[in-house]
Amino acid sequence: MSAEQHAPNKRQRELLDKHLELVIEENKVTNLTRIVDWESAQVLHVEDSLAGLPEVEEALEGPYLDMGSGAGFPGIPLAIMTGRETLLADSVGKKTRALDLFAAELGIDDIVSTYHGRIEDLALQQPNHFSLVTARALSSLASLLELASPLLTKGGRLVCYKTHSESEELEHAREIARKLGMEFVSSRGFTLSDGETSRAIIVFRKRCNPSMKLPRRVGMAQKKPF
Repeated sequence: MSAEQHAPNKRQRELLDKHLELVIEENKVTNLTRIVDWESAQVLHVEDSLAGLPEVEEALEGPYLDMGSGAGFPGIPLAIMTGRETLLADSVGKKTRALDLFAAELGIDDIVSTYHGRIEDLALQQPNHFSLVTARALSSLASLLELASPLLTKGGRLVCYKTHSESEELEHAREIARKLGMEFVSSRGFTLSDGETSRAIIVFRKRCNPSMKLPRRVGMAQKKPF
């Protein structure tokens, strides 16, 4: 698809802007983001979130999970653009309460809900449930693969937003993906419209059940990744 086909329509643009307005206002009382300048936030939050739309739209139909959603990027913009049933997960209660407020104010709380807790606990509650999982600047690829695998349906996609693509990190992730029941799909690097911010979208797909029991104990994926 061309960039024009992925561009938001008028209503979607209004919702994207309103979400950003809500984030900047809520940030005065809840620490959601360090980027509060409107123009910078449009690029580094909204544009960045929408950059993964081509990969997201190739995912199977079904529920979508945004891990470590924070202020709702990329989860809320992607929900606005795709209309998917969306779950925004974060371990910080103040953030999930803000996300509930944003969804209600935007009128998308019929498709967007939140989960306050750890991803490992969610995997025990809703195993093999999601056809799409995203993670934006959250953790190493190895950790993200481990966290996402027990949550994804067979054929489901993990779409990782990275600030850069380290060849060693990606190579390691590709090596351990098979043990986790995952396989590498694609990696795409690009520069945002400010002309200086580099990003990468890295995609893995679930091919089968992992060869070990997942999830491990809370925190193990980050503290002692495979």
